Amino acid sequence: MMTVRIIAAFVLAAFGLALAPQHAEAHQPFFEGDDWTPATAYRVKDPTVSTALYATLDSRTDIDYVVFTGQAGQRILLGVTIPQIEGQEEFAPTIAMIGPGLPAAALPASIDIPDGAGAVILAPDPGPVAEFFEPFSRTRYWERQEERVTLPADGDYTVAVWDAAGRAGRYTLVVGDREIPGGDMAFPFKLRSFWTPVPQPPAPAQPHTCGSSR
Repeated sequence: MMTVRIIAAFVLAAFGLALAPQHAEAHQPFFEGDDWTPATAYRVKDPTVSTALYATLDSRTDIDYVVFTGQAGQRILLGVTIPQIEGQEEFAPTIAMIGPGLPAAALPASIDIPDGAGAVILAPDPGPVAEFFEPFSRTRYWERQEERVTLPADGDYTVAVWDAAGRAGRYTLVVGDREIPGGDMAFPFKLRSFWTPVPQPPAPAQPHTCGSSR
């Protein structure tokens, strides 16, 4: 079971209770605005600080990108939880951390891997899905995957998020686990608009085949 409870104490931090950090643990929440493409990837300032990124895959081919600079030997927590929004019961994105010194891995052809870089792929956990309730925002989540990855080298790392089944949906990507209050002060208000269903993209068109005649 995942140990991360990605939203606990967000609201406390957003309303300034972080002035007493010895009493309040808090992740730092941020929301996707424009799509996080390779050119506009979200940059995490410190991958050891617990950062929760609220984002959306809105098409079959959408891939979100998050980048950070790490140091050899750092153990970075990566995790995904899914808001319990109607229609997201089966939504289970895959994530991959790409960077120097990581092992070779087979990624979708649409993801470019820099020369000399490898990747660690985190697929959704099989079996029953754990759930949790966050009392401050009164929201519920499904826990999908979580892993701590030791960085093998200094340098820039990219986290790519996509859905192998081509589903659309909302997710929260967690990077880091060191609790320092901060994040988007408008979190409670942005969460309301985030907590809405995402229309599913149409199924890809099937190729038309013509029967032969004799």
